Amino acid sequence: MPFSGKAILLDIEGTTSSVAYVFDVLFPYVRRHLEAYLQAHRNETSVEGVCEQLARESGAKSFSEWAGDATPDGQRAKVAAEVNRLMDKDVKSTGLKELQGLIWKKGFESGELRAHVFPDVPPALRRWRKAGLDVRIYSSGSSAAQKLFFAHSEFGDLVPFLNGHFDTTTGPKKDPNSYRKIAAEFRLQASEILFVSDIVAELDAAKEAGFATVLSIRPGNAPVGAEHGHPRLETFDEISTP
Repeated sequence: MPFSGKAILLDIEGTTSSVAYVFDVLFPYVRRHLEAYLQAHRNETSVEGVCEQLARESGAKSFSEWAGDATPDGQRAKVAAEVNRLMDKDVKSTGLKELQGLIWKKGFESGELRAHVFPDVPPALRRWRKAGLDVRIYSSGSSAAQKLFFAHSEFGDLVPFLNGHFDTTTGPKKDPNSYRKIAAEFRLQASEILFVSDIVAELDAAKEAGFATVLSIRPGNAPVGAEHGHPRLETFDEISTP
C-alpha cells in the first residue's frame, strides 16, 4: 500500500512482534519472578509507585487503604495475586505494565530474554528512517518496557530507528482522544500519520481522530472479519513510501 505521509505509529503485539511471544514467554517470565522481585524491591520508589497505581486502579484511594492491616508478607501476596489476575484477563493496566517492565528489565539485560520481532521489521525501520519518516511506538506496555524490548531484540538494538514511545499514560488505545494527543506530540496533521495495529477497535479510534490506518495480519493473530474498513497488510514490505 502506498503511503505519502510523514510518520508511522506502530503497535507491538501482533504488529511488530508475535502475540505468542508475549503470552508464552514474557507473561510466564513475570509469573516466575514476581514474588522474588517484590520481596527484593518492595521498598524502592518505583515499586511503591506501582503498588499505589494498582490500588487506585482497583478503586482504593491509596495502597494503605487497599492493603488494610495486612503484614508485609500479606501485602506482597495481595499485589502478586492482583498482578496474576490482571495478566490472566490481559487487562491493559498501567500499574501492571509498569511492574512487568521492571521485572523484564533484569531478563533483557541479563540476556535471558531476547525480544521477538518479525524479520521484515528491521529492514522496514531502516528503510523508513532513510526516507525521513518519523517512526514511533504506541503500546499498552510501558514506554520503559518498550525501549527495553526493542533494545534487546533478536536482531539487535532497534531503538535508534524509533523516535518516540507512547503508552497508556497517554490514554486508552481505543479512545480517539489518545490519538489526537499523539498527533500533537508528532506536531503533524493526523492525516500525515499511519497507524498500524492488529486491533480493529484501536484502528477505528485512530481513524476517527484522522489517522491513516492499516490492519496488521500476522501469524497467530486473532481472526478478523472482512468488514472493518481498514486496508490489510501481512508484512511491512507492503508499505511503499515515495
